[in-house]
Amino acid sequence: MTTATPTVPAGTQATGKITTAGRVRKRLNTRTATLVSIVIALLWTIPTFGLFVSSFRPENQIKSTGWWTFFTDPQFTLENYQEVLFGRSSSSGQLASYFINSLAITIPSVLFPLAFAALAAYALAWINFRGRDWLYIAIFALQIVPLQMALVPLLKFFSTGVTVAGVTLMPAWDLVDEQKFAQVWFAHTCFALPFAVFLLHNFIAQLPRDLMEAARVDGATHPKIFRTIVLPLITPALAAFGIFQFLWVWNDLLVALIFAGGGNETAPLTVRLAEMAGTRGNEWQRLTAGAFVSIVVPLIVFLSLQRYFVRGLLAGSVKG
Repeated sequence: MTTATPTVPAGTQATGKITTAGRVRKRLNTRTATLVSIVIALLWTIPTFGLFVSSFRPENQIKSTGWWTFFTDPQFTLENYQEVLFGRSSSSGQLASYFINSLAITIPSVLFPLAFAALAAYALAWINFRGRDWLYIAIFALQIVPLQMALVPLLKFFSTGVTVAGVTLMPAWDLVDEQKFAQVWFAHTCFALPFAVFLLHNFIAQLPRDLMEAARVDGATHPKIFRTIVLPLITPALAAFGIFQFLWVWNDLLVALIFAGGGNETAPLTVRLAEMAGTRGNEWQRLTAGAFVSIVVPLIVFLSLQRYFVRGLLAGSVKG
């Protein structure tokens, strides 16, 4: 004679007690939570949709009526995109070259901190060495330092190098044109590392200790453990930070303008968009098309990595 084993609902323990994860899941599944989510999604989506519609409207329509009138008096044109992407006038657009500059700045500025932070986080989580805890505290404390405080020291570092007691430890960089991309990569990597190390350390430290000990018993070294075990398991955290860093660098104006300059060879999209408004800020037809061009890539990145992003944010947030 067999007895049926009672099933335990998700989010509850064997004793029947509802865990924190169960309570959170129950609250998020209510009709009120669903309605609030829909309202928030609409509030975020409607302005973007209006920007998209306006980017295809003629100049006189943009400056005289709201974007919602497009449905009663539809007028469609591609002149705005033609002007901002390939316009010959220096004030009209020419965003194509600046788009490439933004990619050249953003991609390395995401990959460098990801690589360095992953290695540092693994070392701080699973390698015992003297002063490890104090080093982690120092890295955590660096998050509260405003990046504006580091702009002048970094500029001096790039322009004059490092000199101690009259001895030049590192000469000035003296970079020109496209070489200035290296300065922006260096700056963004420095600014991103404290948060990246903190985020990835918390994720890596939660990996099962039995898994690490079994790998060591099998003779795996730290590089092999990191490459074959840790990296696949922290993919959600890497994706979450990668999205944050990509959006930050892509939309950045201050750091890129200071360290790369405003020339055609190195300036990103954000610099050109600021110039496209016109002397009186009335070139709206350019801004609508230019702004939508600038948000296309971040939207693609976010939507393609969304599932990893959500997993990375929720990992370790609740237990049960």
